[in-house]
Amino acid sequence: MSSAEPSVTPGGFAAARSLLRRNRDFRRLYLASVISLGGDWFLLVALFGLALELSSSPFAVAFIVAAQDITYFLASPVAGALADRVDRRLLMVVADLARAALVLGFLFVRTPETLWLAYALLATFAVFSSAFEPASAAALPNLVEKQDLGVANALSGSLWGTMLAVGAAVGGLVTAVLGRDVAIAIDAVSFVVSAALIWSIRRPFTVERGAHTGIREATVETARYARRDHRVLALIAVKFGWGLGGGVLVLIPLIADRLGSGEIAIGLLLASRGVGALIGPFVGRAALGPGEKRLFVAIAVALGVFGLGYALLGAATALLLAMPAVALAHVGGGAQWTLSSYGLQ
Repeated sequence: MSSAEPSVTPGGFAAARSLLRRNRDFRRLYLASVISLGGDWFLLVALFGLALELSSSPFAVAFIVAAQDITYFLASPVAGALADRVDRRLLMVVADLARAALVLGFLFVRTPETLWLAYALLATFAVFSSAFEPASAAALPNLVEKQDLGVANALSGSLWGTMLAVGAAVGGLVTAVLGRDVAIAIDAVSFVVSAALIWSIRRPFTVERGAHTGIREATVETARYARRDHRVLALIAVKFGWGLGGGVLVLIPLIADRLGSGEIAIGLLLASRGVGALIGPFVGRAALGPGEKRLFVAIAVALGVFGLGYALLGAATALLLAMPAVALAHVGGGAQWTLSSYGLQ
């Protein structure tokens, strides 16, 4: 792509289409994420259903979420530093291929006695995800022009929601009709295809910045910088608080099990979450406007919408009432995540 081609000012679906058309490398990264995220939601629907089938305890579902999220949280500082020190393209390809192999391990989880294996596999899976995702986010400014960064972030943020909506809905249907083994196999293949697409990207994922400091020194430097700039401290706090509040997601499979019919109901509620997360980044970008003065107000409102949605979910008495409540919550969630990421970048 020639950098002389006209660019579109960040914002709106027209700008998103233009960026995907003009930028081959970003398009391939985007497509790789489409494929692997779609497979991920196939897997998650299957695992929630498996946990509910093999154990009648809500803790079994909570451990599915905890095995991923706690491990991801603990591994993220090391993985983030690693993404700044090695070839990001190679790191992402290795992470994809490792996750493809790990996913196949879920085929051996068949009885309550082997449910522990699912937690162990998810924890290991999260280690590789914690390396892949910051490498992808850090590479983004190197793959698009500066004036395209805003719309690239909106596209990347909405992609997660798009594939959650599509992957969870289709995954619930595929799991119910064809079985969990098919969903697991689809997820494994998706990571292999994603790795091939990432390897074919031509632009460098990293701009060399000279010598790197150690992880401890980098953490101390980050803390000092955040203390000097309270805007950065606030944005980091939003990310941290969002991670703590993410435990409420355990309600989705539990309420789906109470209101619906197995994997299909889980898929529909997760798909509703995806619809909200798809819309949220674009709503957040529109609320921000052409400048950045409303950034923190927009983030605060988005967090409030997230809480309101889950309050309504708790009061829902039918699946058709629960679905819009989940969607509303994640309009706020998708907006705040994209806005806080954009602010940090």
